[in-house]
Amino acid sequence: MKNKYIAPVLLGAGIAFLLYSCGSTIPDKAVAVTNFDKTKYLGKWYEIARLDFKYEKGLNNVTAEYSLNDNGTIKVYNKGYDVKKDKWEQSIGKARFVKKDNVGMLKVSFFGPFYAGYNVIAVDQEYKYALVAGESLKYLWILSRETTIPENVKADYLKKAAEIGYQTTDLIWVKHDKSK
Repeated sequence: MKNKYIAPVLLGAGIAFLLYSCGSTIPDKAVAVTNFDKTKYLGKWYEIARLDFKYEKGLNNVTAEYSLNDNGTIKVYNKGYDVKKDKWEQSIGKARFVKKDNVGMLKVSFFGPFYAGYNVIAVDQEYKYALVAGESLKYLWILSRETTIPENVKADYLKKAAEIGYQTTDLIWVKHDKSK
């Protein structure tokens, strides 16, 4: 008798999952960069600031390194130093473009089939500095090719983030004082 309910429940769960995973991966007022050059974006980035969340809590010296996989996805290699544990942490994931590969709207996964939004919403012409929005106003990163960022770029990115609705006063400013 109970078996007749299994198929409809599984079907409903499957539809809900598809709707959730196809949903918006970018905050309402944010716009991903167009004419995005994925080749220029590849390489190492230093995390200058972020809105803190559980997977990066307590980490300093955070970097992200992007490289192209053979299947066209992007390998994501994140590394950071856990101050309390006194050790380096790392995570490896993959990213893929949501629309076209010349639009800075991606989704990234570190846990199997579960993806989260990764949206480049500002990048300079030389691809030295980037502002990245997550799928909601809970996730934001300021990135640089170096461990610092010029004050004028910082001010522009903070203004843009605030206009979208981010609480920029909540940003964690990442220290870069270790090397490995």
